[in-house]
Amino acid sequence: MQFDLAIIGGGIIGLATAWRVSQRHPEWRVVLLEKESQLAAHQTGRNSGVIHSGIYYKPGSLRAVNCRAGKKQLEAFCREHGVAYDICGKVIVAIGEEELPRLQTLLERGQANGVDCAMIGAERLRELEPHCAGIRAIHVPECGIVDYPGVCQKLAALATAVNTEIRLNTRALRIATQPDGVVIETNHGEVHARRLITCGGLHADRLAALAGDTPREQIIPFRGEYYAVLPSAAHLCRNLIYPVPDPRFPFLGVHFTRLVLGGVECGPNAVLALAREGYTWSDVSPRDLWETLAFGGFRKLAFKYWRMGLEEIWRSLSPEAFVSALQRLIPEITLADLRPIPAGVRAQAVTPEGELADDFVIQRSPHGVHVINAPSPAATASLNIGLMVAEALAKG
Repeated sequence: MQFDLAIIGGGIIGLATAWRVSQRHPEWRVVLLEKESQLAAHQTGRNSGVIHSGIYYKPGSLRAVNCRAGKKQLEAFCREHGVAYDICGKVIVAIGEEELPRLQTLLERGQANGVDCAMIGAERLRELEPHCAGIRAIHVPECGIVDYPGVCQKLAALATAVNTEIRLNTRALRIATQPDGVVIETNHGEVHARRLITCGGLHADRLAALAGDTPREQIIPFRGEYYAVLPSAAHLCRNLIYPVPDPRFPFLGVHFTRLVLGGVECGPNAVLALAREGYTWSDVSPRDLWETLAFGGFRKLAFKYWRMGLEEIWRSLSPEAFVSALQRLIPEITLADLRPIPAGVRAQAVTPEGELADDFVIQRSPHGVHVINAPSPAATASLNIGLMVAEALAKG
């Protein structure tokens, strides 16, 4: 059978793209290939479910623009289709005076992006989060929480009701390009399609390379470890509590998140995963690890951030050190209040120069589109990313 479009990757980006294509081209025959036995098995199904506002991202960047547009689309989608979400608000907290200039810069960036946010003092912070430390904070009332796996289930149902066939347990092994499209060799036979979209998250660069479109960037996996706050201590966090980002380090730092389906979790740290799907220290892939270590961009990155990297490893190996980081935000939290829960792995594209790709990376090819880098806020932005990819495909 000849398909009009093949999509490789069954996370929220692949599913959002399938849905957007079904809206624009209901006459197309579309197949979505997912190597796992379920949809949203990796990044989408293992994040904390935050609806981001766009406060962190450079104005005018793909991350900022897609986050702002995608957030509105996501909320409307959840309202229309009965997916659980809650616009609960968030605080970004400065603990000491030295953090105030960074907090002010963040506020100005958020305002430039059109985010509803305001600086508040310690008294107002205590009203919002009575157990939170801090001398000042940014309050972002439009932040929220959502059931991303629920979003994925609904996207899949909508797409398959129109023109999309979803094949689980189907891994792309080879991709051959031809004048009239592509032939994807899978573990269940060949798939022929006139167009191709890859959005494989942790394997995004490899999928593009399979199609003959090797990107400059390489995916480096970073594991984020989480703890659940026990019900007896869940009252310590009402909604979302974040630290001021440290400009010396490219991740946001450990934070507290209320979950839309109940409970509170905290984390993540950020340590190099020893496999692209390395959810524990014992998950080691010699191929993945060698590929990471052999990449000059990673070695440059590691040299730049080695001290911070060691601190993250220490927090991974020492629960007490992890709790100490959490206590900067909520001094009352203790190790006895926490239990470990499954980790996630972030697919982060790194350039040959040793820089983290700071924006979404979406690469055109003769037969379609490759989503190479889609870190946070990709889930928030997913419906608009899907629209953007569908439009890029139409221009090809």
